[in-house]
Amino acid sequence: MGVADVKKFFEAKKLNHDIILLNESSATVMLAAKALGVEEERIAKTLAFNVKERSIVIVASGTAKIDNQKFKAAFSAKAKMMSHEETFEKIGHPVGGVCPFGLPENVEVYIDKTITHFDTIYPAGGAVNAIVKMTPKELIEAVDGKCIDVCKVTA
Repeated sequence: MGVADVKKFFEAKKLNHDIILLNESSATVMLAAKALGVEEERIAKTLAFNVKERSIVIVASGTAKIDNQKFKAAFSAKAKMMSHEETFEKIGHPVGGVCPFGLPENVEVYIDKTITHFDTIYPAGGAVNAIVKMTPKELIEAVDGKCIDVCKVTA
């Protein structure tokens, strides 16, 4: 997986989004925001979890943190993030480039409400220097994301 797979995903879904390839790393929220000249809140980070026998990703605002009580209420399980190796194996993208595009069919995508109120957001594009610019609505429709409230915003 990677940028090429994200491009194929966009083509298959007939989405007209460019993948912005940066000259520097966008592997963390801080690096991505700095490289793009935007607020960290607008970086749409994708977090990978094991939930019982399922693999899920949650897309949230760059400044949001998982609220363990909300997560447990939503999934009837404790929040357990995947390791770096497991993320690449189950999700197909490297940590720092994890995105909700072109995932294996068995991976469920959730969009946390912390990202839905922005006019423009920036999820990763399958590599540590790849970013996509889109609206939250475009993201939800593209990945058939389920809206959820499992995060809290930190300052």
